[in-house]
Amino acid sequence: MTPKELIAFVDKNNIQVIDLRFIDLPGLWQHFSIPAHELSEDLFEEGAGFDGSSIRGFKGIQESDMLIFPDANAHFIDPFTEVSTLNIICDIGDPVTGERYTKDPRYVSQKAENYLKSTGIGDTIYFGPEAEFFIFDDIRFDQTYNKGYYFIDSSEGSWNTGREENPNLGHKPRYKEGYFPVPPMDSQQNIRTEMMMELEKAGIHIEVHHHEVGTAGQAEIDMRFDTMTRMADKLIMFKYIIKNVATRHNKTVTFMPKPIFQDNGSGMHCHQSIWKGDKNMFFGQGYAGLSDEARWYIGGLLHHAPSVCAFINPTTSSYRRLVPGYEAPIYLVYSQRNRSAAIRIPMYSASEKAKRIEFRTPDPSANGYLAFAAMLMAGLDGIQNKIEPPDPIDKNIYDLAPEEAGEIRGVPGSLDEALDALETSHDFLLKGGVFTQDLIDSWLEYKRDAEVDAIRLRPHPYEFALYYDI
Repeated sequence: MTPKELIAFVDKNNIQVIDLRFIDLPGLWQHFSIPAHELSEDLFEEGAGFDGSSIRGFKGIQESDMLIFPDANAHFIDPFTEVSTLNIICDIGDPVTGERYTKDPRYVSQKAENYLKSTGIGDTIYFGPEAEFFIFDDIRFDQTYNKGYYFIDSSEGSWNTGREENPNLGHKPRYKEGYFPVPPMDSQQNIRTEMMMELEKAGIHIEVHHHEVGTAGQAEIDMRFDTMTRMADKLIMFKYIIKNVATRHNKTVTFMPKPIFQDNGSGMHCHQSIWKGDKNMFFGQGYAGLSDEARWYIGGLLHHAPSVCAFINPTTSSYRRLVPGYEAPIYLVYSQRNRSAAIRIPMYSASEKAKRIEFRTPDPSANGYLAFAAMLMAGLDGIQNKIEPPDPIDKNIYDLAPEEAGEIRGVPGSLDEALDALETSHDFLLKGGVFTQDLIDSWLEYKRDAEVDAIRLRPHPYEFALYYDI
């Protein structure tokens, strides 16, 4: 829509409140609301002011004034507010320079899409993330001078088979056995269906929903692929809608990568393909039906994975998921059909339109705008420099003999290692001005100072408190 058309839409649908939303650097939505009569064409051109020093990773207090610009093409009616409200996703600008703000994650994604076009390699990249999550009944955590704990509970939790529930009916998935029995063991069919229906109403095309592997309510709802920035918009909408549907039912959702000990964590496998016009640039006659460009794209992703992990696995909890034996791919190889490899080539269909790669390392704690952009930039660098990936491995890598597995590169073992890799190797991200040095420096500073150092000084419950609300 044009701004004029959106204003007409607001009038026609009797919208009373406009909620202006933007993403902070770590990846949480921020917002403020205005009455609908304040939505004017001037607002789209001139923006509205807000305090950037109050937003994580943005501005210092001495330069706090910033502007927010609504995007007339990125909006949805909020299904959770008592008063009719239209949520509009916004871009960030600097009032002094008049330029877009370089540390606005949405701007980074938009620049990455433009950079792809400038290379001539393609004009569109599609992303299809599979963001897993847990639906819990109770969550408590605390950290004081004399104690620290976290407590998770779910009526589905395998640990509750002996609990008095008046009556306890027993149907509780055991560890690693949640994929995917029918009700009554899958007790969350109805709430996932409600989530799916609300997502569809907001304009997000859903392909499937199901229980995931973990006990205690692990779930997956898959969105149909879309262009990169629009998909990042949908990912943050997805998190918002799912969390609020859960709240309707007095439940709570987390996208934290590893909330439960000794069971599967939540990943965000990312399907990706580059198109040029109506041609899929990843479709070819090579291994698993891949083109040279797809193979080099894989080579770039695997080569730059340690640095990219700082954006796609950006929490200490991320590296509690990236351990062998939990379907979490820690080995930097690729393969067709093989879920123990970092990159899998889905083989459900041999058609050109279905050919894609699936990068299985990311998790849903990531800021989608930055994560998708980082993956694209790594892949493009692979194509530009014809980076060859290691030979594909078509067997369970976890069953390899130690001497065989030891020769395969792995993902970083901690957030510290990923941040160190990003600090020393990020030139590929700076191409085309997509990422900027000030953004990378701010990311490193925020992750090291605000989170990692604090976790080192406090017990594990503090980490849980930091990441539960992702």
